[in-house]
Amino acid sequence: MTIGELAGRFGLRTHVLRHWEAMGLLSPARRANGRRLYTEDHVTRVAMIVRGKAAGFGLERLRDMFEAPGPERRRELLRAQHAELERRIREIEESKRLIEHALDCPAEDFLRCPRFRRLLADLSAPKGLPTAQSG
Repeated sequence: MTIGELAGRFGLRTHVLRHWEAMGLLSPARRANGRRLYTEDHVTRVAMIVRGKAAGFGLERLRDMFEAPGPERRRELLRAQHAELERRIREIEESKRLIEHALDCPAEDFLRCPRFRRLLADLSAPKGLPTAQSG
């Protein structure tokens, strides 16, 4: 398949695939005329890159995973990214709770609401110290 066909399957621009190739993430074969030739293995690799980026992997980290000497190192990298995703999910959930309170707040102005201010204080408290919710 051509670079345009592969890019089209994922809604990507061809320059993105060229960049990934330059970074060592893709290694297409070349036809006699020098054009890139992609296979179903490349489709799988691009899908992994797209999903990896959505999960917060940087391109360098993805390259490290693809070039890892064995499955255990790949799992280590995945465990580290999983922990980072869990941290980000907690932050997003905290932000969502804050927004939901602001939307449903019975106070005329949620910025003056004591509960809203407590939620903000809890989010800005130094980690490991008691907060209004935990202490």
